[in-house]
Amino acid sequence: MSLQGKTALVTGGSRGIGRAAAERLAADGARVGVHYATNEAAAKDTVEAIAAAGGEAFAVGAEFGTEGDVDALYDGLVAGLNGAGLDILVNNAAVIDYADSIDGITPEAFDRLIAVNVKAPLFVTQRVLPLMPDGGRIVNVSSGVTWFAQPEIGYGMTKGALNVFTRSLARTLGPRQITVNTVSPGITETDMNGWLQDPNSAALVAGMVALGRHGQSADLADVIAFFASPDARWVTGQVLEANGGLWLGPNER
Repeated sequence: MSLQGKTALVTGGSRGIGRAAAERLAADGARVGVHYATNEAAAKDTVEAIAAAGGEAFAVGAEFGTEGDVDALYDGLVAGLNGAGLDILVNNAAVIDYADSIDGITPEAFDRLIAVNVKAPLFVTQRVLPLMPDGGRIVNVSSGVTWFAQPEIGYGMTKGALNVFTRSLARTLGPRQITVNTVSPGITETDMNGWLQDPNSAALVAGMVALGRHGQSADLADVIAFFASPDARWVTGQVLEANGGLWLGPNER
């Protein structure tokens, strides 16, 4: 229970990597705000699962990319914290548009990617920093698409921006002993990557990964929990590729 007495907010905490992170942080003792955009039922289910496991959590609703999104999140967070500060922020919420190749991307689609994947983490962080005591933790969830190429150019650009955000913020918040790090998942089974449900696709990915399988949300949640823990006190401004050894070389020799 290394996070006993701590509080946390996980954006996009109702599903996928976000839900796994919320459950892991709660298991480590933190009281967790589970942010959701529109699926309140999924957030309530996550909160209930945490409570059933002996943890503490509350739901926070705010649809990023809409008018007043940061205000809505902040108000819900403060209400849920009930006078406490915020020790841990996990900027996990993101969207992808599989039509955003250089031929298919539109200004409207790009604006939404920027609003959710870049603007929201920036201004959510700005807003909640006054609630965060010295020695706090900020963990951003990026993507391996920042170092390997894929057709979805807009999504990759937003995740690259998040990596820059991490380094700059780590430098700025160093005097307060607040660490800022990025977890960069490889190919991970989430709602965003529903195509991994196909056995042929899963087998293809397994052949690219040194550990012989694609990632699961819990694999990333454990890394997020490390960055949120006291053990990560001397690590800041870093991007950790948590991908099972993706593309280290052919698995068959």
